[in-house]
Amino acid sequence: MSGGARRVLEAWKLGVVKYGDALRLQEKLVAERRAGRVSDLVLSLQHPPTYTLGKRRTDHNLLLPEAELRALGADVHRTERGGDVTFHGPRQAVLYPILSLRAVGLGARRYVEGLESAMIEVAALYGVQARPGAAGETGVWVGDRKIGAIGVRISSGFTCHGLAFNIDPDLGYFKNIVPCGIADKEVTSLRREAALELPPDEVIHDQLVQSLARTFCFSDVEVKDETECADMVCLAAATQS
Repeated sequence: MSGGARRVLEAWKLGVVKYGDALRLQEKLVAERRAGRVSDLVLSLQHPPTYTLGKRRTDHNLLLPEAELRALGADVHRTERGGDVTFHGPRQAVLYPILSLRAVGLGARRYVEGLESAMIEVAALYGVQARPGAAGETGVWVGDRKIGAIGVRISSGFTCHGLAFNIDPDLGYFKNIVPCGIADKEVTSLRREAALELPPDEVIHDQLVQSLARTFCFSDVEVKDETECADMVCLAAATQS
């Protein structure tokens, strides 16, 4: 990556955000980033129970009808990200980087590898040896158990969507889908794999952001909380998809 100048990554800490609101916020921010009105940033949040499908629309990997999934209290969304079906929910750390890959100096493959690296680094802090997926496996794994999912969208060199790292979500929700289209592997969590006591979820969110910033050679992280981001969040939430 070309360098020398000090580069700051903004981290927007948003708490729990409905998936549709987060999707509209990303769309708004990508447009703002493309126009140069915001800098590189990452959204750090959690979602209420939600199933999402990627642009390939692999509905056959939903093992229950949508009406039954919604009856369980989970939303269902179809998106334009890469990857297959996955689940988002409480106690899962979600990061959505809104970056100019040209500014970061990365291609798509290296970018995805950076997302993997951030999750692997944080897992290691708790004594968990994670690895990137092998051929045909997306995301990050502990042995043959998946701990982190990746699904990105890159449009004209600008990123959205991102990663989901399982801290301690209700893994039962994953039994209603074929996670990421891989039928013969389990989903796991940091709580299940770590021998150490885990800190509050917010700490792990922050560790993921810091690891991501180091991986992509940002010199500093500037944290913005929900109050500081309120205007943009409300504007996006009020926009109809």
